[in-house]
Amino acid sequence: MSNIVRGTILLTGATFLSKLLGMVYVIPFNSLVGATGGTLFSLAYTPYNIFISISTVGVPLAVSKFVSKYNAVGDYETGMRMFRTGMRLMVTTGILAFFVLFFSADLLAAGMITSENAEAISRTDVAFVIKMVSFALILIPAMSIVRGFFQGYHSMGPTALSQVMEQIVRIFFILAGSFVIVNVLGGSIIAAVGFSTFAAFLGAVASCVVLWVYWQKRKPYMDRQRKQQIYMYDIRTLDMLKELFRYAGPFVLVGLATPLYQLIDQFTFERAMVASGREDLWSFTYSVVNFYGHKLVIIPVTIATGLSLAILPEMTKAFTQKNNQLLKKQINQALQIVMFLILPAVAGLSLLSTEAYGALFGLEQIKISGELLAWYAPVGLFFGLFTVTSSILQGVNQQRFAVISLSAGVLAKLLLNIQLIYMFGAKGAILGTALAAGIATVLNLWCIRSATHFSYKPLAKRTILILIFIAIMSGAIVLGKYLLGIAVPETRLGMMLTLIVCVCLGGFVYLWLAYASTLLERVLGNRIRFLDKIFRR
Repeated sequence: MSNIVRGTILLTGATFLSKLLGMVYVIPFNSLVGATGGTLFSLAYTPYNIFISISTVGVPLAVSKFVSKYNAVGDYETGMRMFRTGMRLMVTTGILAFFVLFFSADLLAAGMITSENAEAISRTDVAFVIKMVSFALILIPAMSIVRGFFQGYHSMGPTALSQVMEQIVRIFFILAGSFVIVNVLGGSIIAAVGFSTFAAFLGAVASCVVLWVYWQKRKPYMDRQRKQQIYMYDIRTLDMLKELFRYAGPFVLVGLATPLYQLIDQFTFERAMVASGREDLWSFTYSVVNFYGHKLVIIPVTIATGLSLAILPEMTKAFTQKNNQLLKKQINQALQIVMFLILPAVAGLSLLSTEAYGALFGLEQIKISGELLAWYAPVGLFFGLFTVTSSILQGVNQQRFAVISLSAGVLAKLLLNIQLIYMFGAKGAILGTALAAGIATVLNLWCIRSATHFSYKPLAKRTILILIFIAIMSGAIVLGKYLLGIAVPETRLGMMLTLIVCVCLGGFVYLWLAYASTLLERVLGNRIRFLDKIFRR
């Protein structure tokens, strides 16, 4: 058990570190390439992320489950057969995905950029960066299945180290390459962003090297296990693939939720902004909404969903054992963690949107960027709730419904996005995403209630108390902003100071109220005992 816990902690820590690095590097990247570079980078990465999901089709996680299942009964050869079959499949789909994305880059760019007179980004620029990022598709699907195979052996170290190494190498080449191209060689932002997207391939190479080293070390041990096994299940390759895709199936689309919303923006944002006479703003506002601003919005979502999803293995166990009382308690706790952590975070980000964006990404058109971030921040609540409710549906064997709810949300954004952007400008894209994620979340909540007869009354009562505390916290933040505004200049450094002071003030007020009312302990349990030393002085 200690090995499993250690491996889970290792993998969770590596995932969090990778995400943290992925959030932090955009600050210097913004200084190098600006809003135009951020928009170009996002235009390339969204279809790339979708192609990654499609080319892997959830197979790495499914391989992990398959290998673990047959290893548990001593049939190591069947797990290895699955690995070889899956590897051939991933190599094939990776190469196919590369060719499709590379050769469709011009077509995709033509769909994203309808007016060649619209600001500085052309169809040629977009096609170039999409082609550059497509090379990573050759390696990543095959690399992912190796990670899944190691996880099937309950060995999380190879996945953890390769994830971190991939991110470090990728970010190094993004920042170093952009700096050299722009500041040393005097090259264009387009060239810098093109090399930055190609860095995904270089990161994948580094990850493959790490996995190869682990494979060479573990191969003798795995060979001995296969030689010593007594019995092997005689499973046809076709039946293995059927079992594999049955594991992988419904969760491909769930992981695609945010990229799909962003993809719709890519094909509608520019044309709607140009049609409504806002062509001079489309590139800047797109980078605020779908790249730089999104990195800020997703921070509290990552933390909250990580904590709440930790409950899900026990939730699955309670459902399997038909322990309905425990199951409802765990669902309630998972949802309460999301509300407790994400609600104050999005409220604080909305109130401090100008300071947050200005401190991290500069003061260019700060009034516009701050206002857009203030609108976008609350959407983070829907992102978090959709992720957690989809996982709850997995725990109660209703995973197929998550595909239906996501499809309903995507359809709503697809039908209304252009009209909303035409009417409200960049805010329309945010409203479209909020509507889509909101519809998907509400449908998931309805399905959870129908499948488990779960009552939302305790959650509603707890949420009202949370909202009261947030109102008091917001008052403290507004007062802090007002007092600091008298003495602190509206510079980037001044905004950083205001942001730090107000975040600390608001966070302290909220945590103290939650601690004093015992809300903190009721939601997070004994995890908060370390706060006794702070609040009981």
